[in-house]
Parts: sequence; C-alpha cells; structure tokens
Amino acid sequence: MRPDEHLALDADVLAHYESSSRPEDERLRSGTGRVEFLRTQELVRRYVSADEPRRILDIGGGSGVHAEWLAADGHHVHLVDPVPSHVEQATARGRSSAAPFTASIGDARGLDAGIESVDAVLLLGPLYHLVERTDRVRALSEARRVLRPGGVVLAAGISRFSSLLDGVAHEWLDDADFAAIVATDLATGVHRNPTPRDEWFTTSYFHDPSDLEAEGRDAGLAVDGVMAVEGPGYWAVRRATGRTGIIADDDLRHVVEAARAVEREPSLLGASPHLLLVARRPA
Repeated sequence: MRPDEHLALDADVLAHYESSSRPEDERLRSGTGRVEFLRTQELVRRYVSADEPRRILDIGGGSGVHAEWLAADGHHVHLVDPVPSHVEQATARGRSSAAPFTASIGDARGLDAGIESVDAVLLLGPLYHLVERTDRVRALSEARRVLRPGGVVLAAGISRFSSLLDGVAHEWLDDADFAAIVATDLATGVHRNPTPRDEWFTTSYFHDPSDLEAEGRDAGLAVDGVMAVEGPGYWAVRRATGRTGIIADDDLRHVVEAARAVEREPSLLGASPHLLLVARRPA
C-alpha cells in the first residue's frame, strides 16, 4: 500500500477470514467449491496463456490457491492480500513451491506496484468486500494504473441473486434472519450478516452483471464483457449434495460444461454464483 494511504479492511470481513472454520483453499479444492476453482482456472488461462510467461499481480489472492498454479504455468506472480494470516500462508507456500511466487500485505485500492509494471491483474475477491461503489471503481482504477497497455484485468463479483438461490438450495428461506438478509441483498446489493452463522458469509457487495461492466468502464478500462463462472447448473448440485457438498466427477464435468455453454448468455448471468469481468487497459 502506498504510504499516503490510510485504508482498512472492514473489521467483520477480517474476522470472517481470520477465524473461518473452513479455509479458502479447502473450500475451493473440495466439494462444490471445485466448480468455482476449475472454471476460474479455465477462464484465467484463456486470457493469461501458459505459452507466454507474464508478470501477474494476484490481488486478494488469499493463501495462494491460484498463485500456485499460475507460477507452475511459468508466470511471475506476486500476491497481495489484506489478511495477515493469508499472506503468511502464501509466503510459506511460495517459498516451498517448485515454482516460487511472492506475497505481501496490501489493499486493492492502493497498490505498491508501479505504473505499467504488470501484464495481468487478478481481482478474484477484493470487489466482494468493497460495499461502496467508489471503492470498487478505485480498485479497478488501480488495476488499470499498474497494467501495461493492452494488459488484462480479470475481476470477480458475486451475483446479486446468490443468497436467494443459496436459500433455495439449503432451505434457509424459512429462517426470518436469512430472509431479511436476502431482501436487503436484492434491494441494495449490500450483504450484511448480523448472525454468528459463518456459512451466511460476511459483509459484501453482490453485483448485478451490468453494474460490474459499468464499474470497469468508469475505471477507464476497455470492457470485453462479463462471464458466468459456475453457471446456473451449480445450484442443482449444491442442493443435491446437501450438507456433505461431495460432488461426483461426472456431475462436476456436466456443471462445468453447462457453465461454459452459457457463460455469456445475458439472461442467465445472474444465476451464476460468481461473475468474471474481463477488461483491458486501453493501448
């Protein structure tokens, strides 16, 4: 973070990640989280090819779950995250890996990286927890600043309808507390969880797909579009697997294939739990 910045992560968000009973790595590498992991990997590789080593800034990269395979693909990866325990884990992982990468504490809204210093920027989490639009545009503007001309930014958002669909999958909508959360999500996009139930997530912003595109444009980026990550089929396996979350390989393949088939279909974008903005720094 630049010395003149005084930015802080929301206390509820920090507490959620520092005390979560289920680390992000475990979530993405097991159960239905594998859909998000595999599709994110597929989409990132489409725009950041292993055929040409790139300098990549993985902002909000957690403990390095994506930085690890990107480095193994031959890229030069530096991870930035505001959660101290994530950076400690990522640093240890990067040092011990056969394909090393580096990590440091930082905030998406004020990066240490220099102007036009990287070829690609990943924002696979920071936009979730910036509830003010000005902060989200600021983070995307920082991504544009550090990108070389023509460089790509891949920024993830949570769909506006995720809580509603999760409530259907888990039969939570009969719970008055959860129903109130969903009503606010749909009306404002701002997700707050006043309960101790960790599975209901933490303070976040849930995007309408068109909002995500508009924020990219307002940050001065040339927007290619927004794609569905897991797609609508995710919710079928989410409900079918119940509390175990165990998904068979054939079911995983079918959901991934379905997501790929409709990844840019406007009428279905919001039915995907996660969205991915693809944009570039203008030449």
